[in-house]
Amino acid sequence: MQFSSKILSQTITQLCLAKEITHIVISPGSRNAPLTIGFTEDKNFKNFSVVDERCAAFFALGMAQQTGNPVALVCTSGSALLNYYPAIAEAFYSDIPLIVLSADRPQRLLEIGDGQTILQENVYANHILYSANCIEGEEHQQYNETEINIALNTAIELSGPVHINLPFSEPLYNRVADLQVRPQHVPVRKVSAISDAITSEITDLQAHWAASKKVLILIGVQKPNVISSEILNKIAQHKNVVLMTETTSNLHHPDLIYAIDQLIAPFSEAEFKSLQPDLLVTLGGMIVSKKIKALLRSYKPKHHYHIDTKKAYDTYFSLTSHIKASPDYVLNKLIAIDSVYSSSYKETILAIKHKREEQHAPYLAEIAFSDFKVFEQIFKYLPKHYQLQLSNSTAIRYSQLFKLDPSIDVFCNRGTSGIDGSMSTAIGAATQTDRPVLFVTGDLSFLYDSNALWNNYIPHNFKIIIVNNSGGGIFRILPKAKTMTHFNSFFETRHDLTAKHLAKQYSCHYTKATDLVSLQQELDKFFNISEATQPRILEIFTPPEVNDQVLLDYFKYIR
Repeated sequence: MQFSSKILSQTITQLCLAKEITHIVISPGSRNAPLTIGFTEDKNFKNFSVVDERCAAFFALGMAQQTGNPVALVCTSGSALLNYYPAIAEAFYSDIPLIVLSADRPQRLLEIGDGQTILQENVYANHILYSANCIEGEEHQQYNETEINIALNTAIELSGPVHINLPFSEPLYNRVADLQVRPQHVPVRKVSAISDAITSEITDLQAHWAASKKVLILIGVQKPNVISSEILNKIAQHKNVVLMTETTSNLHHPDLIYAIDQLIAPFSEAEFKSLQPDLLVTLGGMIVSKKIKALLRSYKPKHHYHIDTKKAYDTYFSLTSHIKASPDYVLNKLIAIDSVYSSSYKETILAIKHKREEQHAPYLAEIAFSDFKVFEQIFKYLPKHYQLQLSNSTAIRYSQLFKLDPSIDVFCNRGTSGIDGSMSTAIGAATQTDRPVLFVTGDLSFLYDSNALWNNYIPHNFKIIIVNNSGGGIFRILPKAKTMTHFNSFFETRHDLTAKHLAKQYSCHYTKATDLVSLQQELDKFFNISEATQPRILEIFTPPEVNDQVLLDYFKYIR
């Protein structure tokens, strides 16, 4: 084994090993050669080479999303690290641990007109948990070790992105046979105790829980198995509690509201008021449904408690308290307490839910071929035990209207809700799971992130479904968007591109569907192929002029 001759490179690699940070995504460059040498010469690291830094960052995000462990990113100096920023922002809001290791020129060579040089220190200032700005030179070793330890531990302890900027002077490619430094490893802190302040907040919440006729539990993005089925069963026994979830919550129970917009979009004024909770308890990450946000902002709860070990957002402008504890701990404290009032809250809301569900299937049976019909068929044919990765915009929104099998795990970049790296994230995730992965995306999201396929690590059982409605179909649904001047060119961005030639270029198997019959035939083959020898792409073409009206009429039909 050999090492880079640069002390900073040795310090980084040894501290990463000490903290079991072993997955490294490297983009090519010269200034980062000491880091590339340090990681690739050591067999303890699993190294991945991804050329496009934006794709590399989202690829790493997908890996960390699945493992829960930090993934390190290595890039050269200059604009390279700016291409990480979309994924860094997503990691920041989605609580996913990423470590950016950016190579830089020494301070004396900055702002003198050298190429491939920008001001890299604190470049992610608004969306980073910690920025460590190292200094080249053995006399700064103690400072650098301290900064690196703090940054790496922060990524692990707080589950989010950190940035370590590392200046290297030339020569960059020299190697040595032995380590010249053995940096001090500061262990990660493990904090699990519940403080007196949190205990007091839980006691207050228990009092509101008991005194509320209408309790609404709303759950956003979270990993599978965060809340047990036993807890859900006990919550379901409370007649004053309504449980609302989204596709990304990965929760399943007969009594929960899994399609929020389906329930509330057709509400009358009286029904809006009937849903208004006395107590709102929120869990998990971002909520997709704009309709539930609007409802709870207009019909505010008397009290709102958010349960999360890290952070809380005042999404509904009514936050009473943030309880920094795990959801299962707090819910177990609540479900043992009965309401002091009799309540028909749950019964009333579930009755509306069942009425909506009765209208759902008849509507889908009679609609024209459209985005809505396509998503019905995708979820009908989707086998059990798949991992479902969804892009943003229409894909995540249509998925909210369907009940998925409990064996299917669902993920989506909802931290910033961008379309920019959904496919790269899905591919990164696919490298870290034994499950087959299906990525469902719109055409713009696919094309925007098409460099994601420039990747040597895509599993053969990875599948992509593109719903191609020739532009940004989401804008046809938004109120008043279609009335804008130059709507087709600057909002919907109509195009006639397909994925066919990209699929050929990147050695993916390609098929297409243009109507219901061809879609059903292709979906059957798409999921039932016995031996996959290459990733598969199914592109489904839908009529953009039909899609929005079919969806809008749905909410009228189920009323």
